[in-house]
Amino acid sequence: MSEHQNLTDVVMPQLAESLVSATIAKWLKQPGDKVEQYEPICEVVTDKVNAEIPSTIDGVMAEWVAEEGQKVAVGEIICRMAVEGQAAAPIQHHQAQQDTQTNAAAELTGDQSMRSRYSPAVQSLAAEHGVNLSMIQGTGMGGRITRKDVLAFVEKGGAARPQAGTASEVKSPFKDLPHANPAVTPEQYIPKPPQPERNSGLHMSESPKIPPIEVERGGERETLIDVTPIRNAIATNMRQSVSEIPHAWTMVEVDVTNLVLLRNKLKDEFKRREGYNLTYLAFFLKAVVNAIKDYPIMNSVWAVNKIIVKRDINISLAVGTEDSVMTPVIQRADQKNIAGLAREIEELANKTRQGKLKLDDMQGGTFTVNNTGSFGSILSYPIINYPQAAILTFESIVKKPVVINDMIAVRSMANICLSLDHRILDGVICGRFLQRVKENIEAYTLDTKVY
Repeated sequence: MSEHQNLTDVVMPQLAESLVSATIAKWLKQPGDKVEQYEPICEVVTDKVNAEIPSTIDGVMAEWVAEEGQKVAVGEIICRMAVEGQAAAPIQHHQAQQDTQTNAAAELTGDQSMRSRYSPAVQSLAAEHGVNLSMIQGTGMGGRITRKDVLAFVEKGGAARPQAGTASEVKSPFKDLPHANPAVTPEQYIPKPPQPERNSGLHMSESPKIPPIEVERGGERETLIDVTPIRNAIATNMRQSVSEIPHAWTMVEVDVTNLVLLRNKLKDEFKRREGYNLTYLAFFLKAVVNAIKDYPIMNSVWAVNKIIVKRDINISLAVGTEDSVMTPVIQRADQKNIAGLAREIEELANKTRQGKLKLDDMQGGTFTVNNTGSFGSILSYPIINYPQAAILTFESIVKKPVVINDMIAVRSMANICLSLDHRILDGVICGRFLQRVKENIEAYTLDTKVY
């Protein structure tokens, strides 16, 4: 019998039309591991996006052809798999032995390093059955949840349970008391139980994982962290931006009280109707896009002997994951209403988390927006997304005492920060642009339509 008889070759797929190669970042399946159809077998990265390669068959991982860190051309073999039921006995025996060793090691070490990494197949199955993945104990490598774990949980009657305790159970200390600030209702001062960090849908809702650290021997007080291919690509792009673009920075403060009241009025009905959240970022993007229409020079790039002003307004969103930052693009954002922008934000954020971004999703951006306020930042100095002319950040919404007509009022305030390419843009035009963004945000009222 030939060594590779009954083995199926797995090749590097065409992740995007313009992709010619990708780098194996990490193998998720070891030789001898059982693999279900659609289960990811490895992570790959390109200069712009990373993704998981799913298995197209049920079987057993037989051998790796490409190693971690190796660049592989599209169509080249990356591994070989034994089709389930045709695998040689030694491989099955090795799998059983390795499963035992892996499970024993997991019990001893409590390894949960892959606990929060969900494959697209697992996420789709969980959504289909309405299952909260945080309630499932994963049996995969590093505590990873598999499709079998989800199905077993469903068979046992498991379902997501709402957390006990709501804000409505808390009595307001301001009830029946006169309120001197008509702009803010007494209900806004009701003390609420601790709430999870405000999440725009663009950033993770859990603490970042600590990267693997190798401690040097010899008693030296230093550690080594391997630079991943995606981190290397980020470093290259950031270095190019800072070295070629003369950055300047400016900031304005915006009163978002009316926006907060408007979103609170609409968000529950919007969630029931659309199935996803109406975030502050959707309103912010609409204000930015309308300001770019008034100041189109913001939507440009430097081309040595000329400045190219882009006609389409394609907004790049800085989407944070546990170990990198991606910038997927909302194409022709100026042609979308607030609800349409909210839909784009949700879809791009989900694709980023699930590793489903394609190169086409990352191309064509003309202006970048980052919702740094989603993790509590109140001030930031962003690096421009090369070769664009500017990047804008929306900081955290904070209640502050503000002087209005010589009277003190409590208002919801936020900062918006702009980094600009000083070859293209100057303080006057950027100051006017930021003021227009501010005017657009403060112009929201309870009558503003999202459709």
